[in-house]
Amino acid sequence: MTSINPYLLTTFGLLFIFLMTTAGAACVFFVRKNLSLSFKRIFLGFAAGVMTAASIWSLLLPAMEQAEAIGNIPWVPATIGFILGGLFLLLIDKIIPHIHMDSKDPEGPPSSFKRQTLLYLAVAIHNIPEGLAVGLAFGLALKNSGDVGLMAVAVGLALGIGLQNFPEGAAISLPMKEEGSTKRRSFLYGMASGAVEPIFGLLGVFLAAVLTPIMPWALAFAAGAMIFVVVEELIPEARLGEHSHMGTFGFMAGFIIMMILDVAFG
Repeated sequence: MTSINPYLLTTFGLLFIFLMTTAGAACVFFVRKNLSLSFKRIFLGFAAGVMTAASIWSLLLPAMEQAEAIGNIPWVPATIGFILGGLFLLLIDKIIPHIHMDSKDPEGPPSSFKRQTLLYLAVAIHNIPEGLAVGLAFGLALKNSGDVGLMAVAVGLALGIGLQNFPEGAAISLPMKEEGSTKRRSFLYGMASGAVEPIFGLLGVFLAAVLTPIMPWALAFAAGAMIFVVVEELIPEARLGEHSHMGTFGFMAGFIIMMILDVAFG
């Protein structure tokens, strides 16, 4: 990894998380049936596990390390940033109309949006902290002259987020097709849901480059936003109905894979 240009790796990481969502959305052209309930539970649990592990190893621990390195009390920016991240997602959840999979009632302010658009917005909200987290991780590495260890952590995070983005893309496009949208339209909605991530990823890289003193706060902010999504949306949806242990096993698998990626690359 030392011989690879760090800016090239950053570009790859931000594109990878988007392309994995796009690849998942492309399943609409090849898969005839909609996602089974068991698959949805596994996918949601897996995503929750990945995001939880990433929040700990890729965001909160580096946030405390960065805080200590610049002379701050490690847990202060980690705690406050974490809380602010959760509050930010709560605000977004309240002001943007959206609807979740297998739900009949939209959330947020009243709107005239179709169900497909509301479903897209729900996933887009979910993707904001993921993109920000990956961007901050790469930005931190670039800020430290492409530090090999930090760059490896960023690559591991991008791989983990990318893995859970594949079924996420399918979870957008396939239900839309079942509800009457064309395959092309369903694919475009699924692909567009992932476009949020590189956009906020670039924002994360920019913040890391120009606002070094707030990096501990920003990393913890991304962690808080991700955990809000996990607890507010993913875990409850993964445990809907009977035999919800499928979602639990999915969570454990996602957590383990992200933990291994982070530790192995870090």
